[in-house]
Amino acid sequence: MDGGTKARGRRPGGEDTRGAVLAAARAEFAARGYQKASMRAIARGAGVDAALLHHYFGTKDRLFMAALEFPLDPRAVAENVFAGDPATVGERVAGFVVGLWEQPEVRERLLALVRTAATDEEVAALMRGFMVAELVGRVASQLECAEPELRVEMAMSQIIGLAMARYVIAVEPLASAPPEAIVPLLGRALQGCLTG
Repeated sequence: MDGGTKARGRRPGGEDTRGAVLAAARAEFAARGYQKASMRAIARGAGVDAALLHHYFGTKDRLFMAALEFPLDPRAVAENVFAGDPATVGERVAGFVVGLWEQPEVRERLLALVRTAATDEEVAALMRGFMVAELVGRVASQLECAEPELRVEMAMSQIIGLAMARYVIAVEPLASAPPEAIVPLLGRALQGCLTG
């Protein structure tokens, strides 16, 4: 092949390819929503083979988390936080959530997601689809109670409410309360939602 002939076929892997995949993923998720977006369509948009997406990211949920810079893995929440005594699950979830928000680099990404979802219906729909498909079902399957999905969503509303009041609106004294004062209070509320 001479220097003036352009190579045909799919783009090989590399850092610029990863960026192209993430850009195509953001576009596909925005256009079709989390549940309807497909790995094949994202691969087409990035000009790569779908196998490359699986190599880089493994699954659609992991690609979504990378594309939106989502700072937690729903599998880790379901597997780690819900392992142990169901009578103390609320405090474990509260400790996990507050611990995440107290990390400045994680808080920055979470704040960006929360603020964007609150003002942009496309992002809200993406987050909703992702949370329902990847988090609510996983956590609900760990509960032995009536209406587990509703209970998980009620618990999520407590967590989102805390995030808005403490980290976005900065309502006092909640905004400046130490984490060790917040975790037991949030834990009791979450325990009531999840098992009460």
